[in-house]
Amino acid sequence: MKKSLMILCAFGMWSTVSLSTSAQGLSTQKVPLDPSVKTGKLKNGITYYIKKNAEPKNRAELRLIVKAGSVLETDAQQGLAHFMEHMNFNGTTNFPKNELVNFLQKTGVRFGADLNAYTGFDETVYMLPIPTDSAGLLEKGIQVLDDWAHGALLDPAEIEKERGVVLEESRMGRGAQQRMRDKYLKMILNNSRYAERLPIGKDSILKSFKPETIKSFYKDWYRPDLMAVVAVGDFDVAKVEAMIADKFGKIPVTANPKKRVEYSIPLDGNTNVAIVTDPEYPQNVIQLIYKQPNSKEKSLQDVRNNIAQGLYNAMMGQRMQELTQKANPPFLYGSSNYGDFLGNLDSYTSIALAKDPSSIETALTALLEENARVQKFGFTAPELDRAKKDFMNSIEQAFKEKDKTKSANYVGQYLEHFLHQKPYMGIEAYYAFLQKHIDGVKLEEVNGLAKKYITDKNRAVVIMGPEKSKDALPTEARIRTMLAETGKNVTAYVDDVLDSPLLATEPKAGKITSEKTNEKLGVTELTLSNGVKVLLKPTDFKNDEILIQATGKGGFSLFPGERETGIFTSYMIQSGGVGPYNQTQLQKFLAGKTVSGSPFVTELKEGVEGSTSPKDLETTLQLLYAYFTEPRKDKEVVSGMLSNQKSYLENMRKTLTPDKVYSDSLNAVLTSNNPERRPLTPESIDKVSLDRAVEIYKNRFADASDFVFTFVGAFKLDAIKPLLEKYIGSLPSTERDDTYKHPNIFPPKGQIEKTIYKGLEPKSKVTLVTSGEYDYNPENNIQIEALQEVLQIKLIEALREEESGVYGVRVSQDVDKYPSGHYSFLISFGCAPENVDKLVARSIAEMKKIKQNGADQKDIEKFVAETRRKTEVALKTNSFWINYLDETVFLDDDLEEVLQEDKLLKSITVASTKAAADKYFNDENFIKVVLMPEKK
Repeated sequence: MKKSLMILCAFGMWSTVSLSTSAQGLSTQKVPLDPSVKTGKLKNGITYYIKKNAEPKNRAELRLIVKAGSVLETDAQQGLAHFMEHMNFNGTTNFPKNELVNFLQKTGVRFGADLNAYTGFDETVYMLPIPTDSAGLLEKGIQVLDDWAHGALLDPAEIEKERGVVLEESRMGRGAQQRMRDKYLKMILNNSRYAERLPIGKDSILKSFKPETIKSFYKDWYRPDLMAVVAVGDFDVAKVEAMIADKFGKIPVTANPKKRVEYSIPLDGNTNVAIVTDPEYPQNVIQLIYKQPNSKEKSLQDVRNNIAQGLYNAMMGQRMQELTQKANPPFLYGSSNYGDFLGNLDSYTSIALAKDPSSIETALTALLEENARVQKFGFTAPELDRAKKDFMNSIEQAFKEKDKTKSANYVGQYLEHFLHQKPYMGIEAYYAFLQKHIDGVKLEEVNGLAKKYITDKNRAVVIMGPEKSKDALPTEARIRTMLAETGKNVTAYVDDVLDSPLLATEPKAGKITSEKTNEKLGVTELTLSNGVKVLLKPTDFKNDEILIQATGKGGFSLFPGERETGIFTSYMIQSGGVGPYNQTQLQKFLAGKTVSGSPFVTELKEGVEGSTSPKDLETTLQLLYAYFTEPRKDKEVVSGMLSNQKSYLENMRKTLTPDKVYSDSLNAVLTSNNPERRPLTPESIDKVSLDRAVEIYKNRFADASDFVFTFVGAFKLDAIKPLLEKYIGSLPSTERDDTYKHPNIFPPKGQIEKTIYKGLEPKSKVTLVTSGEYDYNPENNIQIEALQEVLQIKLIEALREEESGVYGVRVSQDVDKYPSGHYSFLISFGCAPENVDKLVARSIAEMKKIKQNGADQKDIEKFVAETRRKTEVALKTNSFWINYLDETVFLDDDLEEVLQEDKLLKSITVASTKAAADKYFNDENFIKVVLMPEKK
């Protein structure tokens, strides 16, 4: 949604632009573009955007944007825009066959995770992150983009092989959602061309098109005047500009280019209603769409108008969230937001997820009434004030992080400029503009937007539900009556606010009793007088971010037979708020602050987690202190939440989807149907007790002495210590010796096969699992990681590239240290039912090859490169360190293990992978679970 507050926060993030912007005359001033972005157009028509950015260091983000997607396909080409995207990874002038993927993997670029592309209705975008610290790599990256632009070989043999892959991608997209979408799409898109040109295309064409047909699409639309190159990263701008000019400047201008039609969705003024059901659809969803002509951002007045629009979205979002926090919520989830729709249109869209078919009218009524309420009475002045504070705070944060913003965060803005002429100001210019003009956005202006957005013209209502409940859904006539009558008697919004101190009494500060420093890691360990340990890692990775994690051992494993209450404990506590504030009041109290904090209770641990900025650190610590000492319970809110949850589970059980049946069956096999791992049911909710949850919560948070608090981010040791003494050193302490009771649930031993028959579509799912006992240590852990990656590479090559039998295949591994060492490997993929046996056999054969011969050396090199590159970037992020330190302490591992990675990677050899495969690809403990369509 391009004009939500969230997106406005990313309104550019570049260097200074001088603005002369009086309140008058904004409509005559064009939006200035950030001058730190080097832009240009080659003689042949190719546009380029280049920006130097050092985050992450020695990396660049490259994009090739083609202003051509599925909407341009002829009847005979349906699906070929997307197929063309695939073919650019299957042989180009400088990278024949699969050499492109091989080359990039050796540089540490992962296929799918890093190297990727997508095809939309109007565009195709290729994404390539590339290291810049090795000689020639960046130039090679530019060469890859150039090959994509005009060097696709489109070898008929490769086209034949790729048919199966694309058909499998199409197969995986089939199901209830797709069948229902096909029923209502033409209605909401007013029978426009967009409704007939879904990017996946038609299977009949994908199976039979001639190579000449896709070559025609490539020739017509992959041409210089429809392309842009984007390069953002740690490099010399002039050198990159020269590379782009050298490579792309050689592409000849297209003679007599085919006209690039800009398709539109007509507005006919009507209200259209679609009620669609499906036997495999378990949910009850309402979409209410008010379509509007697209509002282009051309002048500074448009920028200012979009501030009002963002504030509207924020306040409406807050009201919708409040509805879910009431004692009897009208829906499980609801939202109302103005933003992009498709083609030439925007839309104001309200969505609700009802708890069951009988609640659809209740949910739709709530949407209509909330829209009518704001249309009739508008927002209140305190609401607008809070929204402005939140907005300014988010933009101020972006401004403070302007030199620490990752390159990947920029590229989307240049893409929007090329495709949709959306300007990019730069964060400094936008922040200055906002400071000058946000106060001028008055309540009357924002309230007026409701009358613009919510009209009785160009509406679409879509109701989706289970086939079994078709008779319980409202009729079209009933929906039209509700549209005409609902909301006439709404009353004004009542703003539930409280202005009290977060803490009833000032904490009595403790003292730091010991301090140790690990120079290698840059970590300081404090012990406080109440026994709490604190790990501190100050960083300069972000200018305005501090992450907090505190963990104690125990969780609800210490309360046998109370799993259901345990699972919901932290949800119920959070639903009550904290101290004097209920949940809604707390959100309003924190408006304009960067404060996020909440408690958690899981099976094995309990704790609190949060994120904040240096200026709001004390408020965040107060909040976390309050969760320890002043939790609240709200019986009415919890009762409503649990009632909704029970209704939702009852409805899910009535309409069991193939994915749900398969997931539950797989879970039952892998856990030997252990009661502690069974999925929640409506009966589970009956066992949940709020009073008992409060007792469990207070028990687990009564003693902080076994907690380890970890702080990572932008703070100074001397400045943070007094705050730690006050808010953490004062936490309750009984010095009990706690740990968890591990349930010791692992995949069973032996050979197990299970086939589940469920589903209307001709598609299958396969999961293969091998597992066993394990000696947990860093040396074995790195071997298992390598084995997982080389098997993933081999199965993609075998099942996708050679067999053309899958779109994707996933290999994952898991190792446990406690209560005893255990490992498991899991292979999963989707495919045609008739190919299950062949692909399972091929998977097992590839595992046996590694057992017999070890991994290929080239695959080991790919794993090492990918791991080094991934770690190199991760080590410069706060999120990595907060998770690493917290988890390492919880597992009692060596904190310095991360420093051993280079040494550990050198231990990966052909022989070591052979030994690991022989040990861990365990034929004796092998599970195969398959989903097949229902027998007819």
